[in-house]
Amino acid sequence: MRRLRRLTLLPLLLAPLLAHAGVQLVVDGVDDPLKLAVSSGVDISQYANRDVTEAQVKRLYGLAIDQAKSALEPYGYYEASVQGQLDPVGGNWRVTLHVTPGTPVKITAVDLQLDATAAAIPAIRRAQRAIENLKGETLDHGVYDADRDALSGALTANGFLDARLVTHRVEVNRGERSAVIHLAWQAGPRYRFGQVHFEGSQFRPGFLQRYVPFKAGDYFVQDKLLQLQQALNGADYFAVVNVQPDVDDKKNGVVDVKVELVPAKRTVYTGGPFFGTDTGFGVRLGSERRWVNSRGHKWKNELVLAQNLKTLSTLYSVPMPGPNQRSFNYGATYRDSDTDTSHSKTLEVVANETRQWYGWVRTIGLHALDGTFTVGQRNGESDNAPGVDHGRSNLFYPEISLSRKSGDNPIFVRNGWSLTLAARSTLGPFLSTTSFSQVTADAKWIKSFWDNNRLILRGSAGMTWTDDFADLPPQLRFFAGGDRSVRGYGYQSIGPENSYGRVIGGKNLLVGSTEVEHYFTPKWGMAVFVDAGNAFNGTDYRPQLGTGLGVRWLSPVGMIRVDLGTPVDNSDKHGVELHVVIGPDL
Repeated sequence: MRRLRRLTLLPLLLAPLLAHAGVQLVVDGVDDPLKLAVSSGVDISQYANRDVTEAQVKRLYGLAIDQAKSALEPYGYYEASVQGQLDPVGGNWRVTLHVTPGTPVKITAVDLQLDATAAAIPAIRRAQRAIENLKGETLDHGVYDADRDALSGALTANGFLDARLVTHRVEVNRGERSAVIHLAWQAGPRYRFGQVHFEGSQFRPGFLQRYVPFKAGDYFVQDKLLQLQQALNGADYFAVVNVQPDVDDKKNGVVDVKVELVPAKRTVYTGGPFFGTDTGFGVRLGSERRWVNSRGHKWKNELVLAQNLKTLSTLYSVPMPGPNQRSFNYGATYRDSDTDTSHSKTLEVVANETRQWYGWVRTIGLHALDGTFTVGQRNGESDNAPGVDHGRSNLFYPEISLSRKSGDNPIFVRNGWSLTLAARSTLGPFLSTTSFSQVTADAKWIKSFWDNNRLILRGSAGMTWTDDFADLPPQLRFFAGGDRSVRGYGYQSIGPENSYGRVIGGKNLLVGSTEVEHYFTPKWGMAVFVDAGNAFNGTDYRPQLGTGLGVRWLSPVGMIRVDLGTPVDNSDKHGVELHVVIGPDL
């Protein structure tokens, strides 16, 4: 009986030692990052969701005051005052730390010693100035460490591969609340590039050397190695590209570079169904020979079979690697196209040169176009319907285009833009049934706002000079309407009309669009848009308006845009038009 009473009393005696559910930590008196530093710097913060006994809490609480003070020192606060409070709250514990940071330590002097040769290099000089500019600032050990390491990294990245940090000291005078930084580097010799050795290449000797953005004897610069890596990856010849400087075997101030390569699959076949409201349902088949021979030539073929579009194209490219990334391209395309207003069958042969040019992609080439067309024919009508224009084109003309784009993310652009300018003209009647000159411009601008919204502005303009407009094929006339024009209207369904009320296209074009997107999740959103514009002749510009709503889905295959648009204030056009576009923003 006595033993039973002892067992009954035992839990009561141990009750103060039993574990509570956890500890709630409250820090006041400071904001982030100091508040976060204190919260993460005290051991008691680790017990928010862990069982803890009263004895453990009291021990951890006793340590928390000094730990909180120490956590503030890396931010320059060496005279912090911390008052604590420990309270039991509903079976848990609450620890409150009242922090008064005090006056921070200021950096009063920076003593930085660096070889003059190294300091003269702009990238190194910028890193040096970042450290010197710490004078007068509050001592923050994190910022100091980052700036110090940045200068060490800049030395290495610019060829000082033996650079050593021989002095790194911060002297803190707590009484004067001051700090002095002492740093000194021995830069050593500046190394130069040696030879570049390619291993695993399938090309003849010398071809890949054209991709190397430096010469033997140039000063070693790490960014040049990154450029080489990106150029080889962009060439699409290799599955693996590994560029490594041979720093373990550097001799006489020279560093060789080793490039390890694994060839990619030589021939790639693609195919699959697709849908676009401008083209209808269809299937796309393609083949690409990534390299035809040891000179790196490429050959690409594509077949498109859709309800409103059928094309067969081939393109043979001769890359000319180098600073300008030149390429000579030779291609041919057979095109059978149906729109709401035209039908054409054409064969086009193209030869051009593309290159990087002052930040732009420049293309200069020659086009030869031959084919037949009808314009103004409505669906279901015969070719002989009154007012339907028939023609045959045989055109030879040079063309130049400039394109440039910038975006922060190729898959989903939050901030970016693109611009394409083009000009084409026949050489009078030379090898052409008619003469014309034409300029076009296409622009797009994307700006994010309020985190999950985007404003998208788009515009297109064009102008044509010709005395024989009726002889121009549909692809050289301007129309409006469709997925990438004025939504709410069918593809190329609006423009100047002939005397029979049939749309035949115009010499000029001006179209603009404003769109706002709001994303509910990282992948799903909605859009509202207003489009306006038209094709026209002379100054008779009568813009048509379309507006509507859309759904956006960032799918595994890219952005899918589904829009429902309707004409605005147009007595001849009614109803809702579906628009579907799949592809990148820019």
